[in-house]
Amino acid sequence: MKFEEPRCALIPSGEYLMGCDAGRDEEKPVHRVYVDAFEMAVYQVRNRDFALFLEAVKYCDWLTERAGRSYRLPTEAEWERASRGGREGSLYPWGDEPPQDRPEYLRRWGGEVRGPLPVGQGGSNAFGIYDLCENVHEWCADWFQADYYSVSPERNPPGPPAGERRASRGGAWRHHVKVSRCAARSSIPPHFQYADYGFRVARCVG
Repeated sequence: MKFEEPRCALIPSGEYLMGCDAGRDEEKPVHRVYVDAFEMAVYQVRNRDFALFLEAVKYCDWLTERAGRSYRLPTEAEWERASRGGREGSLYPWGDEPPQDRPEYLRRWGGEVRGPLPVGQGGSNAFGIYDLCENVHEWCADWFQADYYSVSPERNPPGPPAGERRASRGGAWRHHVKVSRCAARSSIPPHFQYADYGFRVARCVG
């Protein structure tokens, strides 16, 4: 199988309001965050990509060595910035329309398919990123801390230095429409493995 470097889109530097006043406690307080420019994979990592490596924990290191430039998981702040696509205050990457009202609802969440769909079948957001907040939950680089927003730095927040659970973002086919909003946070211990968990990679600009 031929190695293909992930196709990435530029997420421009900028600030946005992170969190949601109408969300759960761990999404508050809403606070302004500045994120440096970075690039994010337009697709979640596919089985055929991962099959070239077969060890998830070291995948980014392997990809970095093969591609000759540094890949990593996105931080929570980067992931939310990318998912919003520059739309301040919208609940979802596509706007405020609830998932149940979308044409894709039955395929993605309504039980027609019991598993993730092939990537890139729907439309991208304004930054050119596909399948955000749907398909599979996506791992982030941060450790999870429920009250982190109350102490989060304003620029490029990295998450807490340690913890027992890793942060994840975005909804998945198995969880109906739970945590499908851009601001919704979730987490599980890093050694857990589920069929509705995946990830996409990020890299620095330049």
